[in-house]
Amino acid sequence: MKFSHIIVIGGSAAGVTAAMTARKFYQDKSIIMIKNVVNVPIPCGIPYIFGTIDSVDKNALPTNKMMTANHIDVLECEVASIDPKRKVLTTTSGQDLGYEKLILANGSLPIIPPIKGIDLKHVYPIVKNLDHLRKMLEEIKPLKSFVIIGGGFIGVEMAEEIKKMNPEAHVTIVEMQDHCLQLVYDEDLSALAEQALLDQGIKLETKETVVEFVGHGDVEGVVLKSGRTIKADCVILGIGATPNTKLAKEAGLKLGPARGIEVDRYMQTSEEDIFACGDVADKISFFDGKPSSLRLASIATTEGRIAGFNTYKLQREFKGAIGVFSTYIGHKVFAAAGLTVRDAIAKGYQIVSADSEAVNRHPGCMPNAENLKVRLVFDKQTQILIGGQVYGAVTGGEFINVIAALIASKAKAEDIVLFQAGTHPALTASPVAYQLVTAAESALIQFNQL
Repeated sequence: MKFSHIIVIGGSAAGVTAAMTARKFYQDKSIIMIKNVVNVPIPCGIPYIFGTIDSVDKNALPTNKMMTANHIDVLECEVASIDPKRKVLTTTSGQDLGYEKLILANGSLPIIPPIKGIDLKHVYPIVKNLDHLRKMLEEIKPLKSFVIIGGGFIGVEMAEEIKKMNPEAHVTIVEMQDHCLQLVYDEDLSALAEQALLDQGIKLETKETVVEFVGHGDVEGVVLKSGRTIKADCVILGIGATPNTKLAKEAGLKLGPARGIEVDRYMQTSEEDIFACGDVADKISFFDGKPSSLRLASIATTEGRIAGFNTYKLQREFKGAIGVFSTYIGHKVFAAAGLTVRDAIAKGYQIVSADSEAVNRHPGCMPNAENLKVRLVFDKQTQILIGGQVYGAVTGGEFINVIAALIASKAKAEDIVLFQAGTHPALTASPVAYQLVTAAESALIQFNQL
């Protein structure tokens, strides 16, 4: 029987990070990564396969190359079972592998709703598999009428990329919420994102649900709850994912309230020598410690760094999911971290929020100057930052990471007002009108008036 000190199951963001972290800190340990596909797609890049990069292979994560460079062995196979008591796992080919420490990072599976007609041809879930995506890209290129189910990130990005692939295509997003991206942004920013989609000729059906897919072999239409039918020769399901817990459940590991593997703050499962990270693991919120359904690459890699380090030293702790998002619609950044105004109020916070908008270069006539709007949300009682949103210039994609860091450090409005920002005319807003500082200053004025 082959043996390895550490075995990592899963070759995407969480697994790669966990394996490389373990190698950095435990250079005397043998490490094996097991993954069930040769090449893994970069999850966040999947929509861009269909338009911007027009290639499946260009969006492949170079997992094998990274593992080889870090002296980590790779097995491309499927794990059939885990025996925690014997510390042995068995592959579908019948090979037994022993371990000291095991890290489960085998991700999630797309949600496929039990809707009549779901098995019709050209109804596609977004599967993190290059062969599936390659076949999907080839098959949808000649199609003309697309309906995307779900107005979250995958949905809106897929809609925009399909328009890039085929500007003459008819594209419709069906979203059950009042607005697309409503779970991430406040209503006014969601409305701006929707307008950016409408400006590209993408149709929106919000406050609608799908009851049936119709067609004869191939999908031909989508029936809505309102009774209307939308013509469609392609349907893309972008309604989220569910943790891939079959292996863990059969091994007797406890599952958590959000349907993932139950883990503590060290990413340790109910079995002392088994850790879990990424989409397969349950999450808690940074803000109240309650279960969180967030599944993001940023969270997965953080958990991977914790799990990989903690295999032999229980030191790193997961403080909870903050939720940091960004997307690029109609040449504008939409980004958010932490709680929106709506979410904060729903969680019982009394809040103070403030906006600041300014050009992101100084003077404003500098090349590539664009407006950047920043919204900060503070807990009224403690004046601690609990959320932020950014809209506008492309620089907002990194700006939101600064806001996330301030949320994680529990910075107060006064701390942010005194934030020392490095500035340059070609790179940033003026230090006199730096959006982060001026938004915090506006909030501080409100606090002083209370």
